[in-house]
Amino acid sequence: MRLVTYDAGAGPRVGRLEDETVHDLGFDGDMIAFIEAGAPAGDGERVDGARLLAPLRPRSLRDFLAFEGHMKNALSRLGRPIPEEWYDVPAYYKGMPDTVIGPETEIPWPAYSDKLDHELELAAVIGQRVRDVATTDCIFGYTIWNDLSARDVQARELPVGMGPGKAKDWDGSNVLGPCLVTADELDASDLAMRVRVNGELWGEDSSAAMHHTFADMIAYTSRAQTLYPGDVLGSGTAAGGSGLELDRWLAPGDVVELEIEGIGVLRNRIGTKGGT
Repeated sequence: MRLVTYDAGAGPRVGRLEDETVHDLGFDGDMIAFIEAGAPAGDGERVDGARLLAPLRPRSLRDFLAFEGHMKNALSRLGRPIPEEWYDVPAYYKGMPDTVIGPETEIPWPAYSDKLDHELELAAVIGQRVRDVATTDCIFGYTIWNDLSARDVQARELPVGMGPGKAKDWDGSNVLGPCLVTADELDASDLAMRVRVNGELWGEDSSAAMHHTFADMIAYTSRAQTLYPGDVLGSGTAAGGSGLELDRWLAPGDVVELEIEGIGVLRNRIGTKGGT
């Protein structure tokens, strides 16, 4: 099932997406509550004029670095090898759920940055409360994550050994969508992933290239800690999934399209520099 959160003029609602048509599922717009209620299915009535929002407001955001290709591409530009520890530890940073926006929403360009970058990621949404597990059985579904980065700020923060902080955190710095595909309908082990800017292909990869799997991430994250429905785990950037790797940079007005097989296309326009 392809689930969405939408607004047709009466506030957020949960719906089902079929052939680009939204069908209402009779549930007010809290996707996490919908998941916790067992994701009650139904045909639902067709909705006209539906505007897609982010599929959910995550309970938490954890972002990993699962793609060796991205690591090699990015670190080679700094003249650095991949740390040996990366191969053993599925490390992550935590993002801020309130920064999440959805498809077709303009991406704000923060005034404190001159170098904005996109990042193509596959994201898993936890569907049940678990602790100390090493399985993907707790994944409810998958969506696309555009994890924006202020690269000039990131370059100043990384040497400190903390963060990232303001390189990742501003209103609208995380984009999820366009829908949430339930795990029973999507094999996430080998999905084609592409990024286009203004219709031009900038990079492509496959989820099969992930060194750290979602099972690895869940096993590491859930050590002595409970995961809850609505927690989001990001794969990290696919190889070629960022401008950093190509030394190509976004400009105001650019249209960024992130596509993952079986999920769809997450499309957004870049806003005016310093517009937020």
